Amino acid sequence: MLTGRDIVVKVLGAGKDPAMVKAGDLAQREAVTIGADDDAEDILRTMSGHKVRQLPVIDGHTLVGIVAQADVARALTDPKVGDLLQVLSTD
Repeated sequence: MLTGRDIVVKVLGAGKDPAMVKAGDLAQREAVTIGADDDAEDILRTMSGHKVRQLPVIDGHTLVGIVAQADVARALTDPKVGDLLQVLSTD
């Protein structure tokens, strides 16, 4: 999955010419997804475990949406949101 942040950091921030960079050049690994029936705790574990801020939501083999860290923040208690933000903010 390619995000706007990826483009800003990996292309513009690295001083590359956006007209010369292909999406495949920015790919790092296979996409991490979450199931449509998974709950907020599953999303938290997946985001934390893979250090991703957005997850494609899959129902079978069909993409049905994207869940972002802000969506999780609205669904979880403050301490768990803080834990997620800490994990995602460290390298």
